Amino acid sequence: MRATKAIIHLENFKHNIKEIRRFTKPGVKMCVPVKADAYGHGSIECAKAALEAGVEFLAVAAVEEGVELREAGIKGRILLFSLASPEEIHDAVKADLTPFVFDEEYIDMFAKEALRQGKKSYPVHLAVDTGMGRIGCYAKDAASLARHIADTGILFHEGTMTHFATSDGKSQADCDYTKKQFEEFKSAIRGIEEAGLSAGICHCANSAATLDLPETHMGMVRPGIIVYGYDADEVNAQYLAKKGTPINLKPVMTLETEVCAIRPFKKGMSVGYGRTWIAEEDTDIALLPIGYGDGFLRRFAQNGIKVAINGKAYPVRGRICMDQCMVDIGKDNKEIQRWDKAVIFGCKEDGALQTADDIAKLTETISYEITTVLTRRVPREFCS
Repeated sequence: MRATKAIIHLENFKHNIKEIRRFTKPGVKMCVPVKADAYGHGSIECAKAALEAGVEFLAVAAVEEGVELREAGIKGRILLFSLASPEEIHDAVKADLTPFVFDEEYIDMFAKEALRQGKKSYPVHLAVDTGMGRIGCYAKDAASLARHIADTGILFHEGTMTHFATSDGKSQADCDYTKKQFEEFKSAIRGIEEAGLSAGICHCANSAATLDLPETHMGMVRPGIIVYGYDADEVNAQYLAKKGTPINLKPVMTLETEVCAIRPFKKGMSVGYGRTWIAEEDTDIALLPIGYGDGFLRRFAQNGIKVAINGKAYPVRGRICMDQCMVDIGKDNKEIQRWDKAVIFGCKEDGALQTADDIAKLTETISYEITTVLTRRVPREFCS
């Protein structure tokens, strides 16, 4: 196996699911998204682990992601978060993916295809836009669309959902907006029920709301990033501990590589494209076979990023290349030898000194991006 690899700790993945369950009441279902290759962690293996941990629903964003799970033998329920194109609806229905619907045309397209494929009753979830500004009907139209679903005669209104825009923020404005969204969602549900229809499984709680807003749990929660071991922005471990509801999340991924060469550099010598770093004194440079072609992005070097080698942090020097990067280990460092492991981020047990959250904060992004940008040429090694 290539030296640069991502170690996926499925035991940590299952541990996080168990930790999250402590925040929900008995009977509240859980949906775990495995979209974008399970945030870079490997969708098939994570899907299997989630179902083994008792998760009731999985979720994908693209039809091909759901089809891939089915072809791998995944039998669990799979929600389709994003919209399918007309050309994809056949495959979505064939794979028994449960779509989010929110207008008559899209409802009718699924009804027609379900009928054509001989389905007896095909489940859909009605999406309500309460302020996210993406997919969804408005609350005032929810009842009429629920009626339209029923009138197809073949679609089954299994659930109703919305998505929060600011639940991971703790400013007063963010909290007020989340409350407003939740009230709007409950209004949509009341409208459906007053029309004599069932709203089914109602769900709106993302990672932050799952941990911080128990009143929003309803029939199901949809924790995302926290399942993979990272904080939901301001609803983080420190905030939850102070609140009196601590959680112990564990990173699921460790990204590692190795020192493939050590080269002496004299004062005045430069490293990498553009000569952005010039040695101010004699030093040694360790070459690592990882670069932006793997997802270790070029811009990271501008933020003073470091890697861990044998328990100590060493800075990346110069621009990160497509396939390699260079690390300053100091002159005649006897603690580092060629072929030693270098850890970019991950679990302390693997020698990491930082997590994807730490890199995200340093590079002014979110942990989701740090893991999902890892390309397929980085092999995933699964530990259970």
